[in-house]
Amino acid sequence: MPMPETGEARIITETGLDRRIADIIEPVLVAMDYKLVRVRMMNQNGLTLQVMAERNDGTMDVDGCEAVSEAISPVLDVEDPVDREYHLEVSSPGIDRPMVRKSDFTRWLGHIVKCETSVLVDNRKRFRGKIISVTQEGFVLERDQAAYGEEPQVTIPFTTLAEAKLILTDDLIRDALRADKLAKAQAANQNDEDDSEE
Repeated sequence: MPMPETGEARIITETGLDRRIADIIEPVLVAMDYKLVRVRMMNQNGLTLQVMAERNDGTMDVDGCEAVSEAISPVLDVEDPVDREYHLEVSSPGIDRPMVRKSDFTRWLGHIVKCETSVLVDNRKRFRGKIISVTQEGFVLERDQAAYGEEPQVTIPFTTLAEAKLILTDDLIRDALRADKLAKAQAANQNDEDDSEE
């Protein structure tokens, strides 16, 4: 699987306060070699600011969550975008992750995604199916269940996407675990090379 490009902009972004927070913390994450996946303010445990992030290689662990939390907390304290007390929760995107960059669609080619568009595409706004191919402009989805008269495949332009998320399947779990294991092995090899150069 090709690794996502560093510095690739998200095609699905937040609005309002969530967007303001994302604009504040994203440069901090980029400087740490992490990518912001999503910011969401939720009314849970009082008020919770959920930040989903991952390393550039697509991995994320407890240490990574702690590092991100420690780096963005002081910046949020200084900028103070939220006028009430809140809890900060940093997490990985998970296996059934939100798809927010073009490279996410390339990386998870062949897997099932559920998405919603902001405008009608082929007389619909909601789709579910397997990602068949990806271009710079959009992706082709093979629908789970095409309605009578609908083509089994539909092309969804990236510019129309409002939301997209992987659907948990056995194949996805297997491929996600394999990708995580591969990324960890590459990171270990990189560390070994760094150690031998000293």
